Amino acid sequence: MDTTTTLVTVAAAVAVALLAIAATILLRLVRARKDLRRAGLPTGPRWVFWGAVLYFVLPTDVLPDPVYLDDIGVLLLALRSLRRAPDRAGIPTDRI
Repeated sequence: MDTTTTLVTVAAAVAVALLAIAATILLRLVRARKDLRRAGLPTGPRWVFWGAVLYFVLPTDVLPDPVYLDDIGVLLLALRSLRRAPDRAGIPTDRI
């Protein structure tokens, strides 16, 4: 195997791993929103959730699509925002 083939194989493996991480975070985001809504707790602004989902799905990104680092960052920020929404609404964390 020559160096070009090895480089392409490694790059493809990294891209697949990053896609799997981003998809896992997307699932966590959807589950967190669903759990908060089921418990009757605030989920924060809708645009944060839907903006993060659309940013992950749409092909226009800050970085090209094989590099999912920007998608992971946006999803993590949305997940953080969702998890802090009950605190901002004045609901004690021990109730969650």
